[in-house]
Order: sequence, then C-alpha cells, then structure tokens
Amino acid sequence: MNILMIHNYYQQRGGEDAVFESESALLKEHGHTVDTLTFHNDAISTPLEKIKTGLSLVHNTHSAQQLKEKINARRPNVIHIHNFFPLGSPALLSVAQEFSIPVVMTLHNYRLICPKALLYRDGHICEDCVHDTFPLTGIFRGCYRDSISQTAALGWMTAVHKKRGTWRNQVAGYIALTEFAKNRFLDSSLHLNPAQVSVKPNFVFDSGDGQAEREPFVLFIGRLSAEKGITPLLEAFKTSEHRLKIIGGGPEEPVVRQAAESHPNIEYLGFQDKAFILNELKKSAGLVFPSIWYEGFPMTLAEALSTGTPAIVSTIGGLPEIVENGYNGLHSPPGDAQGIHTQVNTLLSDPALQKTLGKNARTRYLERYTPDTNYQQLIEIYTRVIELEKVKSHG
Repeated sequence: MNILMIHNYYQQRGGEDAVFESESALLKEHGHTVDTLTFHNDAISTPLEKIKTGLSLVHNTHSAQQLKEKINARRPNVIHIHNFFPLGSPALLSVAQEFSIPVVMTLHNYRLICPKALLYRDGHICEDCVHDTFPLTGIFRGCYRDSISQTAALGWMTAVHKKRGTWRNQVAGYIALTEFAKNRFLDSSLHLNPAQVSVKPNFVFDSGDGQAEREPFVLFIGRLSAEKGITPLLEAFKTSEHRLKIIGGGPEEPVVRQAAESHPNIEYLGFQDKAFILNELKKSAGLVFPSIWYEGFPMTLAEALSTGTPAIVSTIGGLPEIVENGYNGLHSPPGDAQGIHTQVNTLLSDPALQKTLGKNARTRYLERYTPDTNYQQLIEIYTRVIELEKVKSHG
C-alpha cells in the first residue's frame, strides 16, 4: 500500500508528533511505501507571517500546491492526516477529493469543536462551543492563545467548513482514540456519520515487564499543570505516609518543589529521559494519573501497562476505558484528594492486589496496545476507506 502521512508540527514537541512518527515507522516496517508531507510552526516567526497564516486558515493555497506535487509524484492509495493546523488547512482535503484519494484523519484533540482544543477552561471542563457552528462564546473569551482575533480566525475556519460539509464529506474516516472521544465528536456540530468514526488507541513499543517485587512508592509522570490534577495529587500526599515520586516539568513546578521540600515522602525528580522513566515505572508499585480534563490517549498510561504497572486514574473522559477499576488499576473521582489518598493506600497496603493488578496491566497491554495490534487496526481502516472510494468513484 502507498500511504501519504501528513502532519503539522507545533513549536513545542508533543504526543501527536510521536504518534505520527511511530505510525509512519510501523507502516514502513510492514513493507508499505510511506511518504510524508510535514509543516512546522517554526515557519511562523514574524508578525507578517502570523497575519498571513491567520488569513489562510480556511484555505492555504501554498499547502494545497505542495500536496498536489506529492500526489503527482507518489500517487498514494490513502492520505492520513494527523494534524493540518494551522499551516496545512482544510485545503488539503479539497485536493485529496480532487484526486479521488480517501482521507483518514486522527482526532488527537478537540479543535474542530472547541477553539481551545481541550474542552477545558479556567480549571474546569467546558463544552460551551461543542454544538455551535460558530463558537461565539469561545471567541468572546479569547480561548485560543488568549486572543479574540486569533480565536475568531480559528472559529471562522471550522465554521466555514462545517457549513460547506467539509468535515462530513471530505474525510472518509476519522480515528478517535477512545469511545468517549468518538461519542463526543458524534454529538457535536460536525454532524458526522457514525460509520465515519473508528476507535483506534495509540500504541507503545514493548518496554518489558517490570520487577516481580515492586518498591513501595508510586509515580506521577507528566506535565506539571493544573489540568493534570497536580493540586489534589499534592494534597493527597501531604497527609500520607506513602512515597510519591514526581517526574516532569511545567508551570506548577514551583508548587511541586515547595511540596517536596516540606514533605519528605514527596520526591521531585525533574524532567527525565524515557530510559529513566521506564526504569522508575518498572520499580514502582503504581502510577497515579489524576487528570481533571478529557485526556486523549496518554502514552504514559500505555507505557505503564507495558511494564506491568497498575495505574490509579481519574474517572473522567476516556481514562476508565484504558484502566478498568479492580482489573488493571483503580479509579478515583477527578479533583478528589481524599479519593487519591484512599486508592494509593489501598494499592500500597495490599501486595497481593498489586501483583494481580500488575499482571492484568501487562495482559491488557498485550491485548490492546502493542504495535502489531495497532497495525492491524490501521490497515483495516485504510482498506475500508479505499474500498469506499472505489465504490463512490464507480457509482
């Protein structure tokens, strides 16, 4: 199969970039011809370039021409878009339609139904714009980059293409990362056909099972920011005798440092590389994942499962789909410090439970989140949209 993968890199590297790269590599490993078309926000460096980008959000002629050249040179069977914003623009979809090439798009975030892309604002879940064709509420709040004008430009882009039917008619298949995300997009102003949206989680390469006997501490790994539940996490351990190690960086770092200095059971390890993180996961009794927003599909959770490390997760968004309460981890209400405290105590005070949950965590990874499983799901999606395009072309 000849596949063209498209991605727009942000200025700060994130999980979307890793998924784009790992899926491209996975397809190549299985003998497919994979070409890429990438854009990078580093190209938007001057005020003039920012204005030009804003004006071309609805249809970027330059990006469209780049895609035409790729198609003429490579003639792909399918185009897979991971991110087109802001430099690619929906012009990519029009070009693909012009050449009768089916498009698959991964919904890594909620940008098509939320200007902020997170469904989260000012410390709480926000779904005010989900059903609006034109997100006036988000615009007045300046949800995108705290800018009314930039939010308006983004909102105009999504609204124009909602009215044109672009999202419904020019994307053959969407990939949602969880059932929760799929249902959120289906119940929105996009008016997608349920048959268009498949659920395919992210994957991680096998890190290998961890220690049979785990050390008596739990880990937090991730960005130190409010939506990740840092505040209730710290509160839970300020009144606990159990040990917590924190890995990561972000705006809440001063608060984390202060908590670590004041409470000997809290250890802040700073930002660390993947090898260090995996080593800590393999030693730890569990991962604590106390997010208070709708996560996409956290790679950290998949890595924990691959090492046989159970997780304590918030009951929000798609997290309970990944970690099943009492099977491969435990659940805690979002934002509830006492709930975190209780579940950490449950896990660390019961070695038999730790082993059972850990064994099941490893099993769940092998069943759902390996490269091979992901590859099969991806090829099934590609094959389906290619067949649909053939039927449409002959119809």
